[in-house]
This record gives sequence, C-alpha cells and structure tokens, in this order.
Amino acid sequence: MSSILIVDDDLKICITLAEDLSEIGYITHFSNNAQDAIKYIKTSKVSLILLDLKMPENDGFYLLSEVKKIDKSIKTIVLTANVDVESALQAAELGVDEYILKPFKFDKLLLTIRSVLKKKDSAMQ
Repeated sequence: MSSILIVDDDLKICITLAEDLSEIGYITHFSNNAQDAIKYIKTSKVSLILLDLKMPENDGFYLLSEVKKIDKSIKTIVLTANVDVESALQAAELGVDEYILKPFKFDKLLLTIRSVLKKKDSAMQ
C-alpha cells in the first residue's frame, strides 16, 4: 500500500487525515512543519504528500522545492484555504499534481489521492 505524508501546521487536520487514511489501508505519517517533513522524506519511502502551502517558518513552496531535489517521483496534492492564482501558478511550476481547496470533502480528497497514485503506478510500469 502507498505511503502518504501529511504536512500541515494544523495538527487536528494532520491527525484526522492520518487516521482516516490509515483506516482504509494507507501507510500514513504526518508533520506540522517543513523541516521535520524533509527529515522524514530522506529516511522513508513516501508515495504522496498532502501539503498545506501556508505554514510558519518554511512554507509549502520551500518543501516542494526540497522534495523535488530528494525524490522527483513523490506526488503532491496541495490542500489550502487560500485561493490565490499566483500561489496556484507557483505550485504548478514546482510540479504539484493536484490543488484542493479547504474546506474539502474527504470523499473528494480520496478520489484525488487514488487518481494521483494510479498515475504514479502507471508511470512506473
């Protein structure tokens, strides 16, 4: 099963998503900051990152650029409450696979996760 890293400064979102995704079989880990997420990515197999862009210290854009240096095969889905065309364009330039606005329905997120991971699996075959 795929491994999903959840990175959001809102601990409640991290815990809820980790629990919900674990219940349906995904391997999950979460971090509430970019530095801890980078350490985890360097030592663990990660298939997908669910990422908030707005975080204190190092934001999601910083994390995206670092992830691409570590492992370009990791897929990313941005989860953000900020509807900002400039941010969406910057995220796209950094290779984000999908962009979902908060608040979101878990069913929609799950469909998006499955779609992104299916594309990853197809590309690896």
